[in-house]
Amino acid sequence: MSHVPVMLNEVLAHLKPVDDEVYVDGTFGAGGYTQAFLDGADCTVIAIDRDPSAQERAKTLKAKYGERLVFLHGCFGDVEDLLKGAGFEKVDGFVLDLGVSSMQLDQAERGFSFRFDGPLDMRMDTSGGKTAADIVNSMPERELADLIYKYGEERHSRRVAKTIIERRREKKFETTSDLADVVRSVVPRSGDDIDPATRTFQALRIVVNDELGELERALGAAEKILNPGGRVIIVSFHSLEDSMVKDCLREKSGNAPGVSRHSLVQPEKTAPVFDIKSKKSVQPSEEEARDNPRARSAKLRAGIRREA
Repeated sequence: MSHVPVMLNEVLAHLKPVDDEVYVDGTFGAGGYTQAFLDGADCTVIAIDRDPSAQERAKTLKAKYGERLVFLHGCFGDVEDLLKGAGFEKVDGFVLDLGVSSMQLDQAERGFSFRFDGPLDMRMDTSGGKTAADIVNSMPERELADLIYKYGEERHSRRVAKTIIERRREKKFETTSDLADVVRSVVPRSGDDIDPATRTFQALRIVVNDELGELERALGAAEKILNPGGRVIIVSFHSLEDSMVKDCLREKSGNAPGVSRHSLVQPEKTAPVFDIKSKKSVQPSEEEARDNPRARSAKLRAGIRREA
């Protein structure tokens, strides 16, 4: 496979694959991480993806790696139940590359990107659930504005929502280009060269796929599924994800911000679950950021499971 996942070298440096260990690639996608893990050691990789098309890509790798690759169709937030259903209790690594994959972005019919005109869908699992079109064509204006502001961090969210409501009275939204053009008509282009529609599309994609809810469930499961010494490694692409990962790892490592001893409400003290080598995130090299636009906003954070 020619696909090279974001921050592969940094992920491998934190995971350090060795023979006989078991790792979870919670966001299989095109299989870049999975293939690198399997090539790096005589290990087993449990690959998870909710996108039905990922299963076909997994078959190609399974023909090469055999029983060392186990593919599970589902959401990484359900990792604990998925592992138990496949006969696994504990693993030695849990890796997540958050957000939409480059392969999904390149499929116009999936509706993730405004680079191609396609149906306004954005579902990672196309077997059910609301599409982005369902949301923009039915959600009340105030709720839509709040959604775009909260999940897209779009400061022009009220203007965007108002314009969407006005336009849908005349004609329902059906395509990515249709929505992108409406957003661009009211959001000025900033100096960072980011398309004005980017933040609105991000907000809709996050809500359609419950991405932050999935991440929260996965973070909660990490300490339960990892063996002592097991590594959790998460690559995020926007501040909402990164803040969740950072706060969780800090809290579970005993490094959360302190509370004044004079406060009437004191947090319950719990034993640290993870060790963190650095409070700062790891960012891609200048070379990778230059060669791969998707990597520019990436941040990697990792923790090592302590003894239970």
